[in-house]
Amino acid sequence: MGLLKEFKEFAVKGNAVDMAVGIIIGAAFGKIVSSLVADVIMPPIGVLIGGVDFTALAVTLKAATATAPAVVLSYGKFIQAVVDFTIVAFAIFLLVKGINSMRKPEVKADPEPPKEQVLLTEIRDLLKKR
Repeated sequence: MGLLKEFKEFAVKGNAVDMAVGIIIGAAFGKIVSSLVADVIMPPIGVLIGGVDFTALAVTLKAATATAPAVVLSYGKFIQAVVDFTIVAFAIFLLVKGINSMRKPEVKADPEPPKEQVLLTEIRDLLKKR
């Protein structure tokens, strides 16, 4: 029974629930950004550099034979993945920055001075009065 209770406490902790929500939203957000990159950003970039479709960029290392498919190094897909990652990371950075700017800054209380300093201040004030 103790293991079940520990699991319940872990599962309903704020951090675990927040992490689960973040992962789910991140996956959905990743799909949106991937579509943005593939369907909106990359076509104009491809036109600017001469109509190149990055995902089609590849080098054939070994031609196909009757019994084996071609061995292809698809570096264009890697370029696309790097661009996707960069845009996703930048978008998440902006999102976190925006959320942090909306939060109210915590007002930190001045830390209490050490007891020795308080005592020395009291002694100084008493000496001034004399």
